Amino acid sequence: MKSTEAEYQEIIRHCQDLFEKKNKDYGTSWRILRLPSITDQIFIKAQRIRTIQEKGVQKVEDGISGEFIGIINYCVMALIQIALDQKPGELDSDELSRLYNEQVEEVKQLLFNKNHDYGEAWRDMRVSSMTDIILMKLLRIKQIEDNQGHTLVSEGVKAGYQDIINYSVFCLIKSNALLTN
Repeated sequence: MKSTEAEYQEIIRHCQDLFEKKNKDYGTSWRILRLPSITDQIFIKAQRIRTIQEKGVQKVEDGISGEFIGIINYCVMALIQIALDQKPGELDSDELSRLYNEQVEEVKQLLFNKNHDYGEAWRDMRVSSMTDIILMKLLRIKQIEDNQGHTLVSEGVKAGYQDIINYSVFCLIKSNALLTN
């Protein structure tokens, strides 16, 4: 079995490769999106995953693993928007790649800090439970967004997006969707 870091890197490389290819097709048109719009895109992907998990059947070809990859990439988009203070504008491919790497590196460090404290407890969790946690975190983000970003004791939307990336990576590892083991 590969290490968590190796599995994580393989998944992120796959996600980034797809992200960069889509950037070549569409440019950075997503930069026009406000954070609540990105949150809603992530929500519909997570909701689709849960619906398929509950029904055990899907009618649209796109698989669950593609939805987790989409969630990861939309979360990176959100983190980039936060880092750039949500100011719209085109980004060239080198700058976009740098920003993507910056965000996933910060998320990876968070993962390893939490893995240290929690002892990789996620490995004993069900993918369906992690899907529920992703949905819960999205509902929390939506509430914070509805409160214009004000929180009393919560970490905020950035931490929520970061956790969602890590749970999505865990789901891909657990389901061996990208054959990382």
